[in-house]
Amino acid sequence: MSGFVIDEIREFALANPDHPALVIGGRGDSPDETLSYASLVARMDERARVFVKQGVGRAERCGLVAPQGAGFVEAALGILAAEACFVPIPDGTAGGALEQAARESALHHLVTAKDDYGCRSFDAVVPPDGQGEASFRTLDPAYLRFTSGTTSERKGVVVGHTAVRDRLANANQALGIGPEDRILWLLPMAHHFLVSILLYLRAGATILLPASNFARDVLGLANRAGATVFYASPYHYGVLAKDASELGLDGVRLAVSTADGLRAAVARDFRQRFDLPLVQALGIIEVGLPVLNRVSAQSKPEALGRPGDAYQVWLRDEHGAPIEPQDSSLERTGEICIRGSGLFDAYLRPWLPAREVLEPDGFRTGDQGWFDADGDLHLAGRRANRINMAGMKFFAEEVEAVLDAHPEVAISRVFAREHAHLGEIPAAEFVPRDPATPPDKRELTHHCREQLAAYKIPREFSVVAQLERTATGKLRRAGGR
Repeated sequence: MSGFVIDEIREFALANPDHPALVIGGRGDSPDETLSYASLVARMDERARVFVKQGVGRAERCGLVAPQGAGFVEAALGILAAEACFVPIPDGTAGGALEQAARESALHHLVTAKDDYGCRSFDAVVPPDGQGEASFRTLDPAYLRFTSGTTSERKGVVVGHTAVRDRLANANQALGIGPEDRILWLLPMAHHFLVSILLYLRAGATILLPASNFARDVLGLANRAGATVFYASPYHYGVLAKDASELGLDGVRLAVSTADGLRAAVARDFRQRFDLPLVQALGIIEVGLPVLNRVSAQSKPEALGRPGDAYQVWLRDEHGAPIEPQDSSLERTGEICIRGSGLFDAYLRPWLPAREVLEPDGFRTGDQGWFDADGDLHLAGRRANRINMAGMKFFAEEVEAVLDAHPEVAISRVFAREHAHLGEIPAAEFVPRDPATPPDKRELTHHCREQLAAYKIPREFSVVAQLERTATGKLRRAGGR
């Protein structure tokens, strides 16, 4: 079998052959290109036939390196249609880095756009499960992706076909995507594919792929093609909010913000520009899309929102005891834990079946959160980013939000510095908007004092040229940062 979702895409294409699956924005004066569902499925199946002929087999791990666009979608679907396990690898990965990615994923095969989507196979693959691939195959694996590694070592997350089906159904209860929707897509496909590209195609929607992420290309395609949904990161929404053209987003019913925390200033600027609230979503590769801020997006844009019907979300204290929602607050947070259907099936290396991870607490996210009186979940920060100054605990993300709101600060990163008497003190590094005239410590301290308790104000401020990010746009914090 080729998997539930692939079969459903085929069924929709059979019933609606001319319905647009992809619209690729033209560059310059070039017209947009539309790919129908019948054409997409035909290309998918042709890719699958070639892959199988080249040796790709059921439940074998097949990597893909390709740029954004129709080619990526066709090849990814082709890998799934060949009954292999799809392993996306960021475009631009080459040379030694690509060989390392292949070893890390224990790839059987690798498909690359630069080789005209030809398939290269690897010999003597060491089974990651220690069972000669028997345990891996039992999962009916569909997807393998590595976590971003912002605060710890990257983990290979294995998701089987049944889990994919369940998490897509769960997510779409909240998103409500259907054939009438046209989704403007801006995120990297190598990092966002299941509860996005695959979900939209399963629902019979149309995916809009702009020629670039520049505001004019994005807004131009959105207006020409009648976008109804946006799916992007806070960075993308910040860029769009700065656009000074006359183009609007009158037909858009939903703008989802994911991949990084949504700051109030970005939500405010975007709403002022387009009269449209940003809906924050909590996306987790091990879980799916368990929390979405549909209800309180206008009044509380920074909230994660409320759990979906298929999920139970609860808070765990440091001793493993539950914190009742009404007892939680920004001053009393707990680790966000999640139970529900569609969760991952295993970690790849070291091999660890999900059942050994999910009991007894469900999936422990590592994020600290709290519920407000309306039942909306808020993110306080990651536990690894908590700073403990003389017993007073707070999160780096809270301080960063204040620093980033300073008009002369482009972006900041706050971290704990060891202190002989206080245990830890907060320190900050930041990228100034104008490198020639960065704000000094006195100015930044005064700015923080207006919004933060004294113990949360950084004792050190360092100017840096840039702050490293993961491929999905999150601040990289590995190595104590």
